[in-house]
Amino acid sequence: MKTFRHMERTPATDQLGVALIISLIILVIMTLLGMSAIRLITSEERMATNSYDRNLAFQATEATLKEVESLIETEVPTPAAGSGCAKVGSVMVCGLAAAGSTSRWLDDTFTSWESATTVGSGTLAITPKYFVEYLGNTFACRPGDSSDPINCKRYRVTAQTQGSDGRASVTLQSIYATE
Repeated sequence: MKTFRHMERTPATDQLGVALIISLIILVIMTLLGMSAIRLITSEERMATNSYDRNLAFQATEATLKEVESLIETEVPTPAAGSGCAKVGSVMVCGLAAAGSTSRWLDDTFTSWESATTVGSGTLAITPKYFVEYLGNTFACRPGDSSDPINCKRYRVTAQTQGSDGRASVTLQSIYATE
């Protein structure tokens, strides 16, 4: 005859395996927190890179505006009659666009962008483009002075840095006056 021993249940035997299950749950939670932290860091790095790219593009475009305004001051170019574009001296100058037409800087078919001086070097080299629109010479030289002759010239300078490889694009404009 076989005898069976009866084992009594104790609190220690009721908890066998619970520590393993709790450890696995904590491990899963820590893994999820780690993955979330990595995703957040990657996102912040992308934002910092985009901000850096935009600042570089903005500075290059602004430098081009200043460069072209200096050329206008020196050369005071006047384009040939009409709305076409041509290089006058060292400045790409366009006549006024026809009324109701798409603005040149928004027109994908506009091909008279002129390359400006490259800013930076190596992988950070940026070459902005520009064009100048001659707005005419029927502007007051000193607005508000009724004795002032109306014969000052105005130019709209448009400078643009096109982003490549998903980088930032910046377009800036200024109205420049000469006498």
